[in-house]
Amino acid sequence: MTEQTDTLPAPLLPTVELRVPTHEDAFAWHRLFDDPEVMRFFGGLSAELSVYEELTARQRRHDAELGYCLWTMLDSAGAPIGFTGAQPWPRTWGPVGEIEIGWRLGRAAWGKGYATVAAEVTVERVRAAGVPSVVAMIDTENERSIAVARRLGMEPAESFTTPPRIPGVESSRRTARCFRLTL
Repeated sequence: MTEQTDTLPAPLLPTVELRVPTHEDAFAWHRLFDDPEVMRFFGGLSAELSVYEELTARQRRHDAELGYCLWTMLDSAGAPIGFTGAQPWPRTWGPVGEIEIGWRLGRAAWGKGYATVAAEVTVERVRAAGVPSVVAMIDTENERSIAVARRLGMEPAESFTTPPRIPGVESSRRTARCFRLTL
């Protein structure tokens, strides 16, 4: 008796383009992330437009000064679907002094492979910029992002307890796992 094996076709990965965020992208990010489920692991609340205006401006500076940033992700039609990229860890807790990679997509883009494809491009770009290693800080309940980090070959390392997401409410603290990758 011979064993028959069927070769399954490789999954078709989406096409994604990354660009340095424009001022207009602040409006797109605000619209895409104005969703409690998208923001679930970022405090659950939508941010004001001014937060995204400052964030996109900071990313343009990072790109000019460092050669990498949080880039706007565009689908094959050229529509913004989120961001991915790298930036110096911006907080006083966690992996201070490290370069963090991250991704956030609008809900309509979830489960289609965009985050993984874009994160792979991010890893290649920061490697080309001479970054020796990166981290990804991921809420321990964020299974989708943990899966992306594992697909990139990232290894789980230390855990951190976040500051309260709601000032003065200790129960709003979360546990985040730091994933590491040597480039």
